[in-house]
Amino acid sequence: MEPFYYTKMTKQQQAAYHVIMQGANALADEFQIPRIESAELYDVFFRLRLDHPEIFWATGFKYRYYQESPNIQFLPEYLFDRAKVKEHQKAMKSRVEKLARPAQKLSESEKEKYIHDFICENVKYDKLKKPYSHEIIGPLGQGVGVCEGIAKAVKVLCDELGVWCMIAICGNNPDKGIKYRHTWNIVRINGKYYHLDATFDNTLTRNCMIGEEIRYDYFNLEDKSIFRDHEPLIAPAMKCTDGDHFYYKERKLSFTKPEEVYKRALQMAKKGRILTFHWRGGYLTKTVLEELLDLIEKAGVEKGKKPRISLNWPQAVIRFGYVDAEIAGSSAAEEVQMEEANEGEMHSD
Repeated sequence: MEPFYYTKMTKQQQAAYHVIMQGANALADEFQIPRIESAELYDVFFRLRLDHPEIFWATGFKYRYYQESPNIQFLPEYLFDRAKVKEHQKAMKSRVEKLARPAQKLSESEKEKYIHDFICENVKYDKLKKPYSHEIIGPLGQGVGVCEGIAKAVKVLCDELGVWCMIAICGNNPDKGIKYRHTWNIVRINGKYYHLDATFDNTLTRNCMIGEEIRYDYFNLEDKSIFRDHEPLIAPAMKCTDGDHFYYKERKLSFTKPEEVYKRALQMAKKGRILTFHWRGGYLTKTVLEELLDLIEKAGVEKGKKPRISLNWPQAVIRFGYVDAEIAGSSAAEEVQMEEANEGEMHSD
C-alpha cells in the first residue's frame, strides 16, 4: 500500500522522498538528494512526515545548493541525539506493538473505535505545545499531544492494525481566532472513507461538564459535516461522501423528529441517565434548538427535574442530563453550555 501523499508527487519529488527517508532512517548527518526547487523540497519533506509519522525524530532540515550540480546537500535536523533517537525508537516500537495487540482480531470498524477511545481516555491536550507533542512520542510515550501528534499517533496505530489511514491538514484562520493549522485523520472502513478527528473528540470528552463518557461527535464524518467547523484542506485528501456510518447515526442516536427527542428525554429523566444525540431533522437553527430545549425541559418538569445541557452547535450534537429541581434551585436549568471542540488550536502558547 503506497503512502497517500507519495502517490501525488512527480517522479523527481518521489526520488527525493525516497532518499530523504533512507537518510533519516540511517540517522545520517547529511546526504545528497536529487535537485528540486526549495518550495518543492519543503513540500516533499512535509508530506513525507505525514505519510511516515513513525519517523518522529526528523523534524526539520537545512540544505545547500551547488552551482551546476544535479543534487542538493540535505542536512536533516533531529529532535534528539543519535543514542536518544535509538532509545526512543525501541520504546515506540514496543509501545505500538503492545497497544495494537488486544485489537488484532477485531473488525476494521472496531479497530478504529479502539484507537479513538485510547486517545480520548489516555491523552491530554498539551497547551504548552512542547516539541515532542507534535510527534508520536507525545501521545504514545508521554500521554500528551497536540492535534499533529495525535493524528500521527492514530495513523501509526492504524498502520500497525492494517487499517488504511492518512493525515488530513487544514489551514489556520486568524479572522476566526484560529491561530494554528489543524490535523486529523481520514480512514477507510469497509471500502469507504471517513473523517476521524480524535483531537476534537478528546477535547469534548475531557472538557465535558455533564458526565464522563467518551464523545464521538467527529467519528466517521462525511465532507459536508467536517467542514462545518474545519477550515479548507491545504493538501489533497480522499473525498468522504458516505454519511451513513456516522457514530450516532449507526447507534440510532441521530434524531429527525422533535417527538423522538421528547420520548428519549422522558426516559433519561426517569432513569437519571445522560443522553448524547445528533440532530439531523434539517438545520439546527435557533428556532429548532429552542423547540428541542423546551421539550427537554418539559420532560424534566414531569419528573420534578431540571436539565443540564451542553451543545456542539456546528455538529448539531446535544448532550443533557437531569438534576432534581429542588437541588438545582432557580439558576441551573435553562443555561446551555456551548462546547468548543477546537479549544487547543485557538489558544496561544
